[in-house]
Amino acid sequence: MSERITENIVRKLLRENNYYDSDSQIVVEEQKSKIKAIDNLLKIASKSSTGNSGYPEFIINWDVDTNFVIVIECKASVKNHASIDLNKPKDYAVDGVLHYAKHLSKKFTVIAIAVSGQNESELKVSNYLYPCGADDYKDLTNIKGTLVDEILSFNKYYQLSSYDPIVEKIRHQDLIAFSKKLHELIWTAAKVSEEEKPLLVSGTLIALMYKPFLLTYQAYDAETMPTKWLEAIREVLNRADIPRAKKETMLQPYASVAAQPNLGKPDAKVKKKYPQGVLAEIINNINDNVWPFINVYHNFDVVGHFYGEFLKYTGGDKKALGIVLTPRHITELFCEIANVSKKDTVLDICAGTGGFLISSMQAMLKQAVTDKEEEGIKKNQLIGIENNPKMFSLAASNMILRGDGKANLYQSSCFEPSLQESIIAPKKDSERKRPNIGLLNPPYAQSKSDAELHELYFVKEMLDMLEEGGIGVAIIPVSCVITPNKAKAEVLKFHTLKAVMSMPSELFYPVATVTCIVVFEAHKPHMTPKVIDPITNKTIEHKKAFKKTWFGYWRDDGFEKTKHLGRIDLNDTWLDIKQNWLEQYRNNEVHPGESVTAYVTDEDEWIAEAYLETDYSTITQDKFEEVVTNYALFKLLNRDKASKVEDK
Repeated sequence: MSERITENIVRKLLRENNYYDSDSQIVVEEQKSKIKAIDNLLKIASKSSTGNSGYPEFIINWDVDTNFVIVIECKASVKNHASIDLNKPKDYAVDGVLHYAKHLSKKFTVIAIAVSGQNESELKVSNYLYPCGADDYKDLTNIKGTLVDEILSFNKYYQLSSYDPIVEKIRHQDLIAFSKKLHELIWTAAKVSEEEKPLLVSGTLIALMYKPFLLTYQAYDAETMPTKWLEAIREVLNRADIPRAKKETMLQPYASVAAQPNLGKPDAKVKKKYPQGVLAEIINNINDNVWPFINVYHNFDVVGHFYGEFLKYTGGDKKALGIVLTPRHITELFCEIANVSKKDTVLDICAGTGGFLISSMQAMLKQAVTDKEEEGIKKNQLIGIENNPKMFSLAASNMILRGDGKANLYQSSCFEPSLQESIIAPKKDSERKRPNIGLLNPPYAQSKSDAELHELYFVKEMLDMLEEGGIGVAIIPVSCVITPNKAKAEVLKFHTLKAVMSMPSELFYPVATVTCIVVFEAHKPHMTPKVIDPITNKTIEHKKAFKKTWFGYWRDDGFEKTKHLGRIDLNDTWLDIKQNWLEQYRNNEVHPGESVTAYVTDEDEWIAEAYLETDYSTITQDKFEEVVTNYALFKLLNRDKASKVEDK
């Protein structure tokens, strides 16, 4: 038996999977590596006490993401595929490749492939993942959880490795670190306005989708670059199947960015540091650091991420537009609360950067089986409305970046009657249906005197557009639901309040907004009306709720504040916490200190804390003092706010 035969079979399989294509930017090396970091780590591995010598048969890396590597170890006989204890790296394929991967994982995320056999019919292939910095390896599985037992394409390996929680967390942290670095570059050199910074990022990502620009942009001089950048965006939009009017609406904010003087004609100091121009430097950085992330994490609102991160680093007025972007784990939680499926049509009337639409699309696509189903989801089952032109451009670019230029996005007020009518009653020849799910994070009113901008009026508008029995989920300030107001009465007159969940007080950190999630069933009145004697003008019968509302105390999502990364799932507890929350919600479970049900009307508080049974076994002296102090401060602050409103 010859090991060379096994290697030839592997080369053939790699060739069939396009590893050797000149355009792929994949580098396949054999028994050596020109990359210094890889070579140094493998030298250490070959001189270890295990007695292993040499290098793996194949070492594969990618110019696009230099932190990812694939290694393949071959043995001629399937009898030498793996030892019982996996501790003989010199004699067995699995043992050997895991030995190399362990050393490489100090600096790289590694796919380790063991191959044995003399022909393709008997070939045995084992695949493993060694995340960078991890203590141990994992069996590589596909999305359905089945072991991978063949050689896959490079892109497939990259995607499967990226879905690993450890790898995803590292890459997300890398993206946050890059966000800060990019902000410093834009702030010090490009000097564009706060609102234009995320447009600069999203526009660059769209421009890079145009291959002629991707291949030639480094040849342009500083003055020509902004024009070519805008032309590339226009070309991508022209190829997207969206109406001409929408394209012009999208292009306008990008044209404003391209006209910024420091991008095309930087001052002498900046020009000396960036000879090719600031825009070229920004494009290079985004191409190297963001595109690899987008290619894998289709369920992540990357544009929204940069928008939120940039706000953290600036002195700009974060509340000027009342915009509070929803964290990704909450947009995904909404989809699970609403039980979004491939048959649904989802509406977001305040789309922002499109976070809810992106999470909904991914939840639907996971269930899609055919290309026709996928096309239908993208073309007909996602509806978004955004009034701010710049935010609309960000949302539309977000959808285009995910291969979708057909989403029903509208740049308009959600209160526009003609638009409402077109959503409620689609044209007869349209494949689009009336939405049955609404997801919403409305703009938060800047003053409680802004009665017409009350968050619950946005909620009502969303619910009115849904079909009967549809589910609407919104996240709003707690202040909307703890005091009687006209908006509460108007919502409950037509729609049923199914559930309210109290959310973590620092969910939107660093913006100090305490929120709750409200869940409604559309077009089913919540309560009987109040009956008043027309002669005496006295109440004969009070309002009564038809059903109990479920209240959840969801104050702890397991996320913790960190100095450089914001709120993150530091101890990997979120998935378990979320599962517990959803189980209680779906089953209307009641647990002391965690959840409760109660009949409520518009005159009652819609908050778990008002109805929960206290679990006294968990109370400590310190906890008691903390709660009393917080409550006293809450009452004091709200009393001051109320008095200010009365003074007006």
